[in-house]
Formats: sequence, C-alpha cells, structure tokens
Amino acid sequence: MTMPTCSVVIPVFNSQETLSELVNRLEGVFSSRAIPFEAIFVDDGSQDRSWECICQLATGRPWMRGICLMRNYGQHNALLCGIRSAVHEVIVTMDDDLQHPPEEIPRLLDKLAEGYDVVYGRPLQEQHGIWRDLASRFTKLALQSAMGDRTASEVSAFRAFRSTVRNAFANYQSSHVSIDVLLTWGTTRFSSIPVQHFPRPAGTSQYTFRKLISHALNMITGYSILPLQLASLMGFSFALFGLLVLVYVVGRYLIQGGSVPGFPFLASTIAIFSGVQLFALGIIGEYLARMHFRLMERPSYVVSDETATAGAELPV
Repeated sequence: MTMPTCSVVIPVFNSQETLSELVNRLEGVFSSRAIPFEAIFVDDGSQDRSWECICQLATGRPWMRGICLMRNYGQHNALLCGIRSAVHEVIVTMDDDLQHPPEEIPRLLDKLAEGYDVVYGRPLQEQHGIWRDLASRFTKLALQSAMGDRTASEVSAFRAFRSTVRNAFANYQSSHVSIDVLLTWGTTRFSSIPVQHFPRPAGTSQYTFRKLISHALNMITGYSILPLQLASLMGFSFALFGLLVLVYVVGRYLIQGGSVPGFPFLASTIAIFSGVQLFALGIIGEYLARMHFRLMERPSYVVSDETATAGAELPV
C-alpha cells in the first residue's frame, strides 16, 4: 500500500529544549518508511530561543519549514496557520513537547487509509495533573454539542486528516479558533486509535486550568447555540413556575379568601426571576461580544517571519 505524502504541523511555544530531538525523530520515522513529507514548525510567540532553534535546525533540511507569528495567538490559531501552509495530501498535527511520539504517525496514516477523513491518536492515559484533566473533560463536554458524544470523547491534539477537509474552513476568519470543530465542517468520517502519550521531558505545560476553561467557553459560545437554547429553556421553565405561583395565589384567594402571607416568599420569587434574567442577559452578551469581534475582523494570526521555503519533502 502506497503511503500518502504528509505535512506535519507543530505549534511551538517555549520548547527550545525538545525541538532537536523532535526533528531527529521525525526524520527517522519518515526516512525509514520512505514517505515524502514536510514538517512545519509554527512559533507562537515564544519567549525563549525556540525560533532561533527552528532556523538552525531547518538549515540543510529541505523538508523542514518554520513560521514565526507576531505574538502568542494560541495553539489552535498557530495550527490553523500551519494547516493553511501545508502542501501534501495528509496533514498531521502534534505537540512540540514529545508527549506525542512521532513513531506513532504511520499508525495514524494506516488508519486514515481505511476510508476515514480524520483520525485521532487518543491517549491510553492522560499525562496531566488532576486540574488539567478536569479542565480537559470540561473542554470535551463543550465539544459534544458541535461534534457529537463519540467524536468529542476521542479528541486529541495528535491527529491526522486529509488536506481536502480544510477546504471547508478556507475562508474562516476569527480570533477564536477550534481546529476540532472546524474539521466537523468538512466531514463526519472520524475515527481514533489508542496511542501512548509520554510525560514532558522538559518544561511545563502552558495550558493552565483557566486557559482550558476559557477555551471551552469560547468553543461553546463560538460554535454552538446550546447556551441560547438553555437560556430559552430556563426562561420558559421559570415563566411556567411564575404562572403556577399566580394560579396558587389566585386560587387560595378565591377558596380561602386570603392571600399568601409573608414577605420571604415574594422576595425569593423575585430573586429567582431576576437571577434567570441576568443569566440569560449574560449569555446574550457573550454572543454579542463574539459578533463584535467578528465585525472587527481581527485576524486569527499574523506572520512576522519564515524560514526559506525549500523542497519540502524527503528524498526517497
């Protein structure tokens, strides 16, 4: 079976200590399988010497390219930049910290050849702390409304997909990006395989609990109307509750000739309705904010520098 040509896109942030080993392992994997490929390293505003390392490593390696962004835009924005620059049939995305083993890439390609458009390398065991794992689960819950339960549970940053899928989001312009949701715009043929994820050999993860929760909220309000539906449901439910309270008050008055005594009952009812109104207004405000940012036409990323473009494939 002929393996497809492959573009590997890797967002980079403060990873100068792992880049050299990652490049060597990528070269070893693809040269052993004789697969024409390119590797695109997108420096997402690193504060260390990552960009210098990319430039040095790209020297003498025609299959390696580097793209430097103006500032830190976020992992998914950097991925979008690299994905749009890819030239081969299949695009593989992976992290820069060696948690995703390059040696597993051929397995992703083999699974993709079975007729799928997107294949995730789901971890056998998460290599994060309790708070990061909790935030990751919340993120996957947020993805369910846009991707479906089964696909969302298998999502990973280690993925392979056909380059034709990106045509579905070729014109996407927004500062809020979720690659996994964008992939659902182009296909429903998803699959996954279990792969071993390893602990970071150096440095610490830049994805904090707060950033993951923020990312999940951006996804659920940027790509789904579920919160608006929830606000509508709550508004209807409490309107029905208010109607039942009114029926109870009027009925008691007609039957017993007296009203419901006590200020606490009235105050708590007003508080409930006020809280629901503020909650619904908050959700509407989130959507208005997204619309405001879209109208501003803020770019997903801005490139400041690139390494020299070469042959972008490994001689076979």
